[in-house]
Amino acid sequence: MTTRAKITGTGMYVPERVVKNDDLAALMETSDDWIRQRTGIEERRYIDPGTQPADLAYAAASNALESAKLKPSDIDCVILATLSAQADFPGTSFFLQEKLDAGEIPCFDLRAQCSGFVYSLSVANSFVRAGTFRRVLAVGCEVHSTGIDISTEGRDVAVLFGDGAGAVVVEANDDPSDPSEILAVNLHAEGRHAKRLWVEIPGSGNTPDRITPEMLAQKRHYPHMEGRFVFKNAVTRMPEVLRETVASADVGLDDVDLFLFHQANLRINEFVANQLEIPAEKCLNNIQRYGNCSAASIPILLDEAARSQRLEPGNLVSMTTFGSGFSWSSALVRW
Repeated sequence: MTTRAKITGTGMYVPERVVKNDDLAALMETSDDWIRQRTGIEERRYIDPGTQPADLAYAAASNALESAKLKPSDIDCVILATLSAQADFPGTSFFLQEKLDAGEIPCFDLRAQCSGFVYSLSVANSFVRAGTFRRVLAVGCEVHSTGIDISTEGRDVAVLFGDGAGAVVVEANDDPSDPSEILAVNLHAEGRHAKRLWVEIPGSGNTPDRITPEMLAQKRHYPHMEGRFVFKNAVTRMPEVLRETVASADVGLDDVDLFLFHQANLRINEFVANQLEIPAEKCLNNIQRYGNCSAASIPILLDEAARSQRLEPGNLVSMTTFGSGFSWSSALVRW
């Protein structure tokens, strides 16, 4: 008999430093009104010098473990989703594992960008259902602030991103009377659009040198995004995968109690919700306060939902993403 998997703990952490739109307007040609109208973002969080991605991941993971009433020694595996790795190698998950003092349990990074957390949740779910592990820590962690072009030339991307981390504990559910379960997860990708939203350098695909002064002068080490193309694909793919996931769990959209969309742009989420005729009160957004935290966005949002009592036992919560790659995904969870 296949073991069911459920989420038993959530956690998040964002740096204390608040960067408002007016703060960015002092560094580039933009304005609070310009940013709010196009993205819905009012402020975001940046790390202070010396803070590492694993520091954020550790704080979020510790909160998730406390929520699940577990210790690091209770965890069997760590999966960390990120697009802003602490080092070229090894993965950020190894630095997190050290901070957790989690012994010799396996850990690895997963790179699916803004869809990374739901991809990680899918892997954690599969591990538990297969009986490979009983308890998996899935983390999304990003430090964007040190890798964006904070200038007028880079403003279209720079104003979007913030730093933060979120985590969940996925455990085996052996209790037939407990309805809590990860019901369905669907993952998709379309690599032919990889260069529509990417950071080109440094990378081993650049030969003979991964990075040169000329590349730096051309700002190829900063994110490049074709914004309108990304928007068009996001508002197409997110409704598709959300419908697919709900149908695969044999429920309807009306049965879902809370919808969590990746926090990339509030206008994307409003567009998707309108397409699907989802009432505003069933959608939770926090991009206004944190900006786009990529792989950390969904677990941060989930933790806020759990701790603010927006979720009650038995509720259905949907998590849907779209990001670089292109990648898109959706999960449906019985709380």
